[in-house]
Amino acid sequence: MSSIIKKVFTYLLLPAAIVGLTYALVQSVMEPVNFNKHKDYRSEIAVQRLKDIRDLQVAFKNVNARYASTVDSLINFYNEGKMKITLQVGSKDDSLAMAHTDAIKKNYRNLKGDKLNEKLHELYLAGEQNLVFQVTSEIAVKDTLFNDRPNFIVDSLAFIPFCGDSIIMESTIKKVSGVNVPLFEAKMPYKSLLKGLDNQLRINLDAEREDKGHYKGLMVGSIDAPNNNAGNWE
Repeated sequence: MSSIIKKVFTYLLLPAAIVGLTYALVQSVMEPVNFNKHKDYRSEIAVQRLKDIRDLQVAFKNVNARYASTVDSLINFYNEGKMKITLQVGSKDDSLAMAHTDAIKKNYRNLKGDKLNEKLHELYLAGEQNLVFQVTSEIAVKDTLFNDRPNFIVDSLAFIPFCGDSIIMESTIKKVSGVNVPLFEAKMPYKSLLKGLDNQLRINLDAEREDKGHYKGLMVGSIDAPNNNAGNWE
């Protein structure tokens, strides 16, 4: 009987135990690898979303002299807002065109700034050549930004990818060296972005970043101090 048990142990149980231990060892090694792989993939998509928010915020500030405080305000700005664009006609390095333009301007001494440029634009459209001027016009935001992204969906900017949690965004105006400076920040905590992945590894990642004084996730901008709207991945 003991011989049979010994054979069962040797030929069945021992190999099974070895396979089980090997599998457990491989899994323990691969778990962090897989975690980082998925973290990097999710982070890449999240970073693009934060970059899009930054681009919209910069455009919003150019129009409103402040940053939007909510993503809904940004989405509405994209869908309904307009922004001014300035087009340069002719080159200031073209001395003949500049001289010709100066001669034309003498006929319209009563016009200044935008009014004068509008008159030059009118003459240009009527066939007057060799003019140098700038013309400013309004264009819909959605006809200007992200035109090279046919799959861009502005409503997605409100959410953290892969989980559906709302992006955390704030804006403020802070006095810096006596000057009022508009600031904003948008954040995606790893607790949301990495939801569904190994929770202990995510906790370890948060602890590591906290020890280094870093935000426990991805963020762009800062409401604490001007940082040129940098992202913490840059």
